Amino acid sequence: MTSVRRFLLLTALICGALIVRAQDPLGDPPQPFDEWLAELMADARARGFSDSLVTQALGGLEPLRRVIQEDRTQAELVVGFDRYYRTRVTAQTVRRGREAARQHRALLGRIEAEYDVQRRFVVAIWGMETQYGRITGRTPVFQALATLAWEGRRAEFFRGELFDALSMVSRGHIDTASMTGSWAGAMGHPQFMPSSYLKFAQDFDGDGRRDIWRSTGDALASIANYLEEYGWDDEFTWGREVRVSAAARARIERETELRTDGCFAMRTMTARLPLDRWQAMGVRLPNGDALPRSSVPAGLVQTDTRVFLVYPNYDALLQYNCAHYYALSTALLADRLR
Repeated sequence: MTSVRRFLLLTALICGALIVRAQDPLGDPPQPFDEWLAELMADARARGFSDSLVTQALGGLEPLRRVIQEDRTQAELVVGFDRYYRTRVTAQTVRRGREAARQHRALLGRIEAEYDVQRRFVVAIWGMETQYGRITGRTPVFQALATLAWEGRRAEFFRGELFDALSMVSRGHIDTASMTGSWAGAMGHPQFMPSSYLKFAQDFDGDGRRDIWRSTGDALASIANYLEEYGWDDEFTWGREVRVSAAARARIERETELRTDGCFAMRTMTARLPLDRWQAMGVRLPNGDALPRSSVPAGLVQTDTRVFLVYPNYDALLQYNCAHYYALSTALLADRLR
C-alpha cells in the first residue's frame, strides 16, 4: 500500500474515531481536581511565582466541563471541509474584512513594510480568529487552562501555558481579572496562547505595552510578526486549488511520499516537489489549464472534497493552527480580500 493510500485510510479512520469520541461521555475523571490544583500551586511557587500571584490566579478554581467538551468536538476535526469553509468564510466575513482593510489601510501598510507579510493574510487571520476583534472570548483564561491541564489529553501543553500565563501577569503585561479568552485560553484579537504572546506580541503603537486586547496596531503587528518568525516570504502566496484526474491520482500515489516533519497536519500532506513535477504528473488548475511555470516547491493537500497545492508559506498558517481546514479557509479568505 502506498503512503498516499495509507494516508487516505488513516484519515477516514481518524475522522470516524473523532466523531464517535465526540458523542461519548467524558469518561472517568482523572485525579480529583482539588488535589491536582494543590500540587499545581505548589509547583508554581517552587518555580518562583509569588504566593500572592499564585493564590490570586489559581486559588479556588473549579474545572469547566464545557471546556473539555469543546476540546473534544473541535470543528476542524469533525465536519467536512465545505461545511467548515461555508460557515466561516461567509459573505459578511468577506465584506467586513474589506471594510477593515480600508479602515486600517495606513496601519496595514506600515505593518506590511515592517514585517514583509502581505496585509490580506494578516486581515484574514484576524477575521478567522475573532471576526476582526468582535469575538475575543469571555472564558477566564486561568480556569480554562487549568481545566485542560487537569483533564489530561494534552496536559503537558496546557500546564506549560498556565505557567506562561502566570509569567504574563508577573511581568505586568495584564492582570489576572482581565485575562479572558476562548475556551482553550487563547486571548485578544489574534487569539494568542500565553506562550505565543510572550514570543510574538508586539508594541507597534509605541505606548510601552504589548496590548493585543485593545490596540489594533499591536494586535495586527503581532499576527504579522508571528508569520514572519515562521518564515513567511512575501514574494510568494500560499498556494492554489488544483484539479487531479484519476490518472494523475494514480501517478501521485506511485511517485510521491508523505512529509515526515512538522505537526500532524504537515505529516498528512505530500513532500514538496517543484510545480513542473506536479504538472508532469497531470495536476492542473481547476479550469483545466496548465500550472504556472515555476520552480516553487509545493505539497499536495487533499480534503474530503477539494485538492490544493500549497507553498512554503502555508506552513506558517499551519503553525498558527495545525489544521488544514483552518489554514485553507484562512488562505482562501485572504484571496477574497485581495
